[in-house]
Amino acid sequence: MPKAASVWVPDRQDIIWIDCNPQAGQEMRDIHPFLVLSPKIFNDRTSLVIGLPMTTAAYNADNPFAVAVGKTPKRKAEQTSYVLSYVLCHQPKSFDWRVRGAKPHPLGKLGDSLFVQVCERLNQIIQL
Repeated sequence: MPKAASVWVPDRQDIIWIDCNPQAGQEMRDIHPFLVLSPKIFNDRTSLVIGLPMTTAAYNADNPFAVAVGKTPKRKAEQTSYVLSYVLCHQPKSFDWRVRGAKPHPLGKLGDSLFVQVCERLNQIIQL
Protein backbone atom coordinates (compact mmCIF):
# COMPACT_ATOMS: atom_id res chain seq x y z
CA MET A 1 0.00 0.00 0.00
CA PRO A 2 1.49 3.41 -0.95
CA LYS A 3 2.40 5.77 1.85
CA ALA A 4 -0.01 8.70 2.24
CA ALA A 5 1.45 12.09 1.40
CA SER A 6 2.02 14.14 4.50
CA VAL A 7 -0.08 17.24 4.83
CA TRP A 8 1.84 20.43 5.55
CA VAL A 9 1.12 22.11 8.88
CA PRO A 10 3.08 25.20 9.97
CA ASP A 11 5.35 24.75 12.98
CA ARG A 12 7.08 27.03 15.47
CA GLN A 13 9.90 29.05 13.86
CA ASP A 14 8.46 28.51 10.35
CA ILE A 15 8.14 31.50 8.08
CA ILE A 16 4.94 31.30 6.07
CA TRP A 17 3.01 33.42 3.62
CA ILE A 18 -0.29 34.65 5.12
CA ASP A 19 -3.01 36.95 3.82
CA CYS A 20 -3.52 39.69 6.45
CA ASN A 21 -6.73 41.01 4.87
CA PRO A 22 -9.06 42.27 6.12
CA GLN A 23 -7.10 44.81 8.12
CA ALA A 24 -7.90 47.98 10.02
CA GLY A 25 -5.96 51.04 11.10
CA GLN A 26 -2.19 50.58 11.19
CA GLU A 27 -2.35 46.78 10.81
CA MET A 28 -0.53 45.16 7.90
CA ARG A 29 -2.59 44.31 4.86
CA ASP A 30 -2.22 41.96 1.92
CA ILE A 31 0.04 38.89 1.80
CA HIS A 32 3.16 38.99 4.00
CA PRO A 33 5.69 36.64 5.49
CA PHE A 34 4.69 35.64 9.02
CA LEU A 35 6.86 34.08 11.74
CA VAL A 36 5.01 31.27 13.52
CA LEU A 37 5.33 31.23 17.32
CA SER A 38 2.79 28.50 18.09
CA PRO A 39 3.70 24.79 17.96
CA LYS A 40 2.60 22.47 15.17
CA ILE A 41 0.23 20.45 17.38
CA PHE A 42 -1.71 23.63 18.30
CA ASN A 43 -1.71 24.87 14.69
CA ASP A 44 -3.01 21.54 13.40
CA ARG A 45 -5.76 21.09 16.00
CA THR A 46 -7.10 24.66 15.95
CA SER A 47 -6.32 25.78 12.36
CA LEU A 48 -4.84 28.90 13.97
CA VAL A 49 -1.27 30.16 13.96
CA ILE A 50 -0.03 32.67 16.49
CA GLY A 51 2.89 34.71 15.31
CA LEU A 52 4.42 37.94 14.11
CA PRO A 53 4.24 39.63 10.72
CA MET A 54 7.37 40.36 8.74
CA THR A 55 8.19 43.22 6.41
CA THR A 56 10.99 44.68 4.32
CA ALA A 57 9.95 48.31 4.99
CA ALA A 58 13.27 50.12 5.57
CA TYR A 59 11.87 52.52 8.20
CA ASN A 60 11.84 49.56 10.62
CA ALA A 61 15.62 49.89 10.97
CA ASP A 62 14.85 52.45 13.73
CA ASN A 63 11.91 50.52 15.20
CA PRO A 64 12.89 49.27 18.69
CA PHE A 65 10.31 46.48 18.38
CA ALA A 66 11.54 45.12 15.04
CA VAL A 67 14.24 42.47 14.75
CA ALA A 68 16.31 42.35 11.56
CA VAL A 69 16.46 38.72 10.48
CA GLY A 70 18.42 38.75 7.24
CA LYS A 71 18.21 39.60 3.58
CA THR A 72 15.37 38.49 1.36
CA PRO A 73 15.54 38.32 -2.45
CA LYS A 74 13.34 40.87 -4.17
CA ARG A 75 12.84 40.42 -7.90
CA LYS A 76 12.13 43.31 -10.23
CA ALA A 77 11.93 42.61 -13.95
CA GLU A 78 15.03 40.52 -14.62
CA GLN A 79 17.11 41.69 -11.65
CA THR A 80 17.28 40.30 -8.17
CA SER A 81 18.19 42.58 -5.31
CA TYR A 82 18.27 41.82 -1.61
CA VAL A 83 16.46 43.74 1.10
CA LEU A 84 16.60 43.42 4.87
CA SER A 85 13.64 41.64 6.46
CA TYR A 86 12.24 42.54 9.88
CA VAL A 87 10.00 40.65 12.32
CA LEU A 88 7.52 43.09 13.90
CA CYS A 89 7.44 41.99 17.55
CA HIS A 90 4.84 44.62 18.52
CA GLN A 91 2.13 43.12 16.28
CA PRO A 92 1.40 39.58 17.55
CA LYS A 93 -1.55 38.08 15.69
CA SER A 94 -3.46 34.88 15.24
CA PHE A 95 -4.84 33.80 11.90
CA ASP A 96 -6.79 30.82 10.61
CA TRP A 97 -4.00 29.58 8.38
CA ARG A 98 -6.15 27.06 6.50
CA VAL A 99 -8.88 29.56 5.54
CA ARG A 100 -6.28 32.16 4.58
CA GLY A 101 -4.42 29.68 2.37
CA ALA A 102 -1.07 29.90 4.17
CA LYS A 103 1.92 28.44 2.36
CA PRO A 104 5.55 27.81 3.31
CA HIS A 105 7.84 30.78 2.60
CA PRO A 106 11.12 30.17 0.73
CA LEU A 107 13.06 31.35 3.81
CA GLY A 108 11.90 28.20 5.62
CA LYS A 109 12.58 28.47 9.34
CA LEU A 110 14.07 31.26 11.42
CA GLY A 111 17.34 30.17 13.05
CA ASP A 112 17.46 29.50 16.78
CA SER A 113 19.51 32.55 17.79
CA LEU A 114 17.29 34.99 15.86
CA PHE A 115 14.17 33.26 17.18
CA VAL A 116 15.44 33.79 20.75
CA GLN A 117 16.00 37.50 19.97
CA VAL A 118 12.46 37.80 18.62
CA CYS A 119 10.98 36.08 21.69
CA GLU A 120 13.01 38.30 24.05
CA ARG A 121 11.81 41.44 22.23
CA LEU A 122 8.19 40.24 22.35
CA ASN A 123 8.59 39.47 26.05
CA GLN A 124 9.70 43.08 26.69
CA ILE A 125 6.22 44.07 25.50
CA ILE A 126 3.97 41.39 26.99
CA GLN A 127 6.15 40.41 29.98
CA LEU A 128 5.31 36.72 30.28
